[in-house]
Amino acid sequence: MPLTGIQIYKLLPKTNCKDCGLPTCLAFSMKLAAQQIELSACPHVSAESKTLLADASEPPIRLVALKANGREVKSGNETVLFRHEKTFFNKAGLFVRVRDDTAPADIKAKVAAADAYNVRYVGMDLSLDGFAVQACDGGSPAQFAAAVTTARSASPRPLILIACDPAIMAAGLQALNGESPLIYCADINNWEAMADLAKQHKAPLAVRADTLDALADLTAKIKAKGVNDLVLDPACQHLGDSLVKHTLTRRLALKKNFRPLGYPTIAFPGDAGDPSREAVAAAQAITKYAGFVVLERFAPEMVYPLLVLRENIYTDPQKPIQVQPGLYEINNPKTDDPVLVTTNFSITYFSVANEVESSGMPAWLLIVDAEGMSVLTAWAAGKFDADRIAKAVKETGVANKISNKRIVLPGHVAVLSGEIEEALPGWEIRVGPREAVDLPAFMKQAL
Repeated sequence: MPLTGIQIYKLLPKTNCKDCGLPTCLAFSMKLAAQQIELSACPHVSAESKTLLADASEPPIRLVALKANGREVKSGNETVLFRHEKTFFNKAGLFVRVRDDTAPADIKAKVAAADAYNVRYVGMDLSLDGFAVQACDGGSPAQFAAAVTTARSASPRPLILIACDPAIMAAGLQALNGESPLIYCADINNWEAMADLAKQHKAPLAVRADTLDALADLTAKIKAKGVNDLVLDPACQHLGDSLVKHTLTRRLALKKNFRPLGYPTIAFPGDAGDPSREAVAAAQAITKYAGFVVLERFAPEMVYPLLVLRENIYTDPQKPIQVQPGLYEINNPKTDDPVLVTTNFSITYFSVANEVESSGMPAWLLIVDAEGMSVLTAWAAGKFDADRIAKAVKETGVANKISNKRIVLPGHVAVLSGEIEEALPGWEIRVGPREAVDLPAFMKQAL
């Protein structure tokens, strides 16, 4: 049973030193009981108390990591059901599956293509996380090991090994030479042998059962054998079943602190068969609440929206995506080209930069530190004003790079033009369009 706030308080130093960032030890204990803070935040807890408080300080969903060649895919350590409550921390890992009854050349081609896939999105590089190698019915340990070796030769990314036969799984693990793939899976028939393999290879183990009660019973047995890094497969049959089981698993772990289900989950949208249903099932899995998602197909037109969706879901809603403030050159501007001003909200920056770049017209883009807010939001909050813009002009030294001191404000903040004229004497202040899409036409006609 988890400790209450008062029980935790009795084990703390009770000095109210505030080193944890909270006003009292009682406040810290209440936060720890609610799993809203980590025990490590208190630097004065005794070793004896740390041992007693280990369960209270353990995250409700265990962190599980797949490792290979210096790369790592983490899942777990989540503390909320809804991202607006705080944030989600570890992105759902996206894996592409290959099967060991496929020709080695085809396995290698599929893995290599997916491994090379990379897309630039608002300043971030998005790519897949790894691959799953599945042993098909009637296969042999040698066939599975060969498929694992082929996949590994085409990509250094982490792997999930899928086989129900412990002998076949052992051959696949041997082919990876000390890595930490996810072993999938332990069930009611093979859990002891699979647990032994996971313990021997120090690898996380996926556990599968048809009901949450059976799943909790299996995880308790496997944990008793000394395997702590587990991943849950609630054996979902369709979209509705997946939504219910993954949500209940998350809710029981977070709201009831039910340790037997306090692990990341895995989903197989590729089992849907129909490619369109696979995309829908994968999107649902990312949002509700899979830690690892295994796709059957690699198709850029499906993968790209899933990667963008994942990035949006796992972006901290309390921290806007920002770019570095400063002076950016677009299309090799010269000394007589205009200076465009906007905030460091990433979507604003890329909207402006992409429109200007695609137009082929050169410009200097001055990005003002507005704490990641968009133009109107920053202006309303007092984070995008004449003083900040003037400060950015001086700090970047843009005046030394141009001969025509002409600066273009976003149309939404035309009201600032008079104040900026006072803050930047000698500069010509122009008011641009409200929308980035109208910038090319404005630059052609008015600059």
